[in-house]
Amino acid sequence: MHTLIRKCTEVDLETIFEVINEAAIAYRGVIPDDCCGDPYMPMQELRKEMDEMTFFGYEQNGRILGVAGYQPIKDVSLVRHVYVLPEKQRAGVGTKLLNHIISMATGKRLLVGTWADASWAIRFYERHGFTMQANMDELLREYWNISERQVETSVVLGVDLPQQS
Repeated sequence: MHTLIRKCTEVDLETIFEVINEAAIAYRGVIPDDCCGDPYMPMQELRKEMDEMTFFGYEQNGRILGVAGYQPIKDVSLVRHVYVLPEKQRAGVGTKLLNHIISMATGKRLLVGTWADASWAIRFYERHGFTMQANMDELLREYWNISERQVETSVVLGVDLPQQS
């Protein structure tokens, strides 16, 4: 079995779209209905996101099973969009993608925003050393470009990064 994590390109757009939207089915009935469209992430929004950050794909035997976005911004790095195909969840794919991002993160902290009601996502990040941040609304407004509604319904977790001298 051949696996690798690689930077995604425009060629991977359709696959990233499919992975995100299949994985995001878990949000239905959990996050507020007005925050959960169909599809969860429209193609136009995904194209915009790909312009703003780097996506990595976890590929096994030529098939992308999970994706994650990475975005250094100001004095931190952001984990963005960690999604794994439902049938491949709980098999270490998300952990491998997150560890890849952690290994390349720059700045003083690595932050991730997720839905406040997505308890499984919060537990995933907490298992990897992330903790809830006290000033979540401030962080969401400072480092993310999201609606006020999303600020109201989201949390931020973070981990301090080792400082290089």
